[in-house]
Amino acid sequence: MNLRNLYGMIITGLVLFMPVNGQNKDKAIFTIPKPGFYQNSILKDDREVKEQITPLKENKVFGVDLSGYQFPNKVELYKNHQWHNPPVSQGNTNTCWCFSTTSFLESEVYRINKMKVKLSEMYTVYWEYVEKTRRFIQERGNSAFDEGSEANAVTRTWGKYGIIPESDYTGLPVSRKFHNHEDMITEMKAYLQSLKANSAWDEEAAVATIKSIMNHYIGEPPSEIIVDGKKMNPKQYLHDVIRINPDDYVDILSYEQEPFYKHVEYKVPDNWWHSSDYCNVPLDIFMEALKKVVHNGYTVSIGGDVSEPGFDRQTQCAIVPDFDIPSAYINDDARQFRFSNETTTDDHGLHLVGYLEKDGKDWYLIKDSGSGSRNNDPNAGEFGYYFFSSDYVKLKMMDFMVHKDAVKDLLEKFKSN
Repeated sequence: MNLRNLYGMIITGLVLFMPVNGQNKDKAIFTIPKPGFYQNSILKDDREVKEQITPLKENKVFGVDLSGYQFPNKVELYKNHQWHNPPVSQGNTNTCWCFSTTSFLESEVYRINKMKVKLSEMYTVYWEYVEKTRRFIQERGNSAFDEGSEANAVTRTWGKYGIIPESDYTGLPVSRKFHNHEDMITEMKAYLQSLKANSAWDEEAAVATIKSIMNHYIGEPPSEIIVDGKKMNPKQYLHDVIRINPDDYVDILSYEQEPFYKHVEYKVPDNWWHSSDYCNVPLDIFMEALKKVVHNGYTVSIGGDVSEPGFDRQTQCAIVPDFDIPSAYINDDARQFRFSNETTTDDHGLHLVGYLEKDGKDWYLIKDSGSGSRNNDPNAGEFGYYFFSSDYVKLKMMDFMVHKDAVKDLLEKFKSN
């Protein structure tokens, strides 16, 4: 083959793979976000008890221009959604992992027992901090102590400490509408760092002090509750009343850096106890399993990244714009590339409660405890929800928790590996 023919073939190949007219369909835009739910509700609640709140800086935000697009961003369109409690706010805390998974397990209580219950997120958060303290001391200060955690922290904590209704423990100080753990977490972290600096590794003393700090800010959870006139402890409530077995829940993960069809560690900071119980599968299997379980009437607690230009807080939709990556090119490599270079992070937990098929595409109805889903009309049905395209889930959502019965065929593949 001569050089002229080779050059011609190269040019032809480049033309074939160039976008039509060299243009992307989606356009980028810079916006300055207007004050929303966080500023107008959560910080307003803070101002009622604090003399001064540091004003937020106005920064331009890079995103996708979704004006003129028609998306299925109305809850009423999602006829196939499962029962769940109305969205509640996590306030000024980083406890989405607990709010999303508690909501998921509330839906599980209804699916299994046809009971509608509202459970206490702060009960789980309280005991999670106790467990974080124990590990911090045992690891001589080399274990993460912060607000974040994972979905399977909830089932692990329930297995050890049980759970109670929210009416028995809200964790809210008197007269407060929203949770705010800023001062509490600052004080706890400063205390633990002082122990590390002085090599003071008395575990029980550390736990007692952390409890006293939490008791001051969010109150002490009860060791007994009354249900239908009967006194019981939180573990009895878990097993005898809502009848949830924490061991029945599994986490499905998809990333290339660990072997597929193996139980692996999800290597993110919020997996502070280094759980290696995640069932790692290829991306196409991950998406197939998610679609199957949701179509079969299950909900899932799902986690991943929500800091993308296609994550729009005005339309409350999450898409992947083609200036990021065209839909056809979203695969295991693209997903791992973003996780490895840390443009995909494990920054938010959500509750996936329903689905819709529109124009050959799958969309998912997402219940959210964060502020971003609350910037529109509080009286609208969309208040507290997002609408995720399957492309966004495929590229940016890293794992989901579901009842093991929903994925029993998939779990069979792990028994022989």
